[in-house]
Amino acid sequence: MQYRVGVIGGGQLARMMTVPAINLGIEIKVLAETENSSAKLAAAVVGDYTDLKTVMDFAKDVDVITFDHEHVPLEILKAIEAAGVSVQPSSKALAHAQNKLVMRKALEKIGAPNPRWLEVSSPAELDSFIGEFGPEVIVKTPIGGYDGKGVRVVRNSSEVSDWFEPAALALLGGALLVEEKVSFVRELAQLSARNSSGEFRAWPVVETRQSNGVCSEVLAPAPNLSSELAKKAKQIAELISSSLEVTGNLAVEMFETADGRLLVNELAMRPHNSGHFSIEGSTTSQFEQHLRAVLDLPLGETEVSKPAVMVNLLGLSNEIDFVENYPELMKQYSNAKLHSYGKSPRIGRKLGHITVIGDSHESALATALQARAAILGVR
Repeated sequence: MQYRVGVIGGGQLARMMTVPAINLGIEIKVLAETENSSAKLAAAVVGDYTDLKTVMDFAKDVDVITFDHEHVPLEILKAIEAAGVSVQPSSKALAHAQNKLVMRKALEKIGAPNPRWLEVSSPAELDSFIGEFGPEVIVKTPIGGYDGKGVRVVRNSSEVSDWFEPAALALLGGALLVEEKVSFVRELAQLSARNSSGEFRAWPVVETRQSNGVCSEVLAPAPNLSSELAKKAKQIAELISSSLEVTGNLAVEMFETADGRLLVNELAMRPHNSGHFSIEGSTTSQFEQHLRAVLDLPLGETEVSKPAVMVNLLGLSNEIDFVENYPELMKQYSNAKLHSYGKSPRIGRKLGHITVIGDSHESALATALQARAAILGVR
């Protein structure tokens, strides 16, 4: 038989599922938002993922529905599940990735390590939290935020007064999430996968480095991480994955604190930017693993034999693409693996990434940064 996977969302994650799908003999079909989507190389159908009929029609010809992003309304997913469609991860699990307040409450219930947090629906409640845990705190919109959007560092409720406006607050579900500003040494990510039979595998923990709220570099495995913390990160991911019944990939973004703890920052239930290194750097890439997991196939090995560094290529203008610099990059850095997402340029947009495998993190990072500068035309 030939397995058929439907992916909702036409971004780079759907695009990068295409190659392993071909290798495994899996038919992949994408419901894309626009005709010129990043995943247009796949058998893309253009449609509105917020329209029930569109999603229902799309789901008729596949064995399982999975995702390039987490923004499909839960009501849509529940409706197609009720019609007998396999949705992986399920609407029940995905609710925790769509709403940060739902996530915090669930993590607290299962005993996963949260920073101190509070659900607030008024400026007075926020100011009270600031008084106890300030002077600065992190305020997040529960839904709709990503890559630094919907997140503000504040000292006073007046700095998010627009979010407390009745109309805005109603669109956000009636409340905001406020968290302590964690004193952390670095940010880590634990990527794992679980199939519906309960098989679980995790890649080594990686270090993620941010620039303006967007991931800039990933170092795999995380340098100088103690075996105790590496073991703890895997345990946290497995606890979340099994307790919330996540199928497919799960990325748990964490803070490593100055006093040696791990605290969960956010969750993603799909392939994740922190796992792009795995295409070249792991026995099984995160994209192949996700396809295996959502189809309930046996999972692959996740060994990383040598240090790997991934750097994101973020747009520097709204006009200049980096395609013209391919030959020079390939000439200068023959060990740098380039991935283009086929997107039109825009300032700050993720247009692609480069991965370098090396004998050390230091040498791989140096090469990756030089290669990034060369292809983006930075002098």
